[in-house]
Amino acid sequence: MARSRPLNVSDGRREVVIPADALEWQFARSSGPGGQHVNRTDSKAVLRFRVAGSPHLPDDVRGRMLAAERSRLTVEGALVISSQVHRDQPRNVAECLDKLSSIILRSLTPPKRRRATRTPRSAIAKRLESKKLRGRTKQMRQQPES
Repeated sequence: MARSRPLNVSDGRREVVIPADALEWQFARSSGPGGQHVNRTDSKAVLRFRVAGSPHLPDDVRGRMLAAERSRLTVEGALVISSQVHRDQPRNVAECLDKLSSIILRSLTPPKRRRATRTPRSAIAKRLESKKLRGRTKQMRQQPES
């Protein structure tokens, strides 16, 4: 079963369109619920999308996807997503597409850069004052020298 519509993912500023022929589908017996019906139908959906060589992804998005989803990637750079939650195949296909959409959506937005900041003088003074106070407390516990 192949999808006839392309997958559109947009974050408001950018849009990524993945054609249906770029997605590879496999179906297998599901281990999920279904009783005896589970032994007769291939309801588990497995989606493969070649991230590494995909011309449909911008370079920055591809790099973030490859870094973030290393555990789901094959040696060839294909992203493998599976779903066997539902009893019927179309719902599992939709679940796989939702997972892929959310992965692409997360990769569309670049991570925020951390700005280096200095520790405020008041925080340094407060820390040193508490250390002095703790030292005085310990000094008061010592026996006087005779």
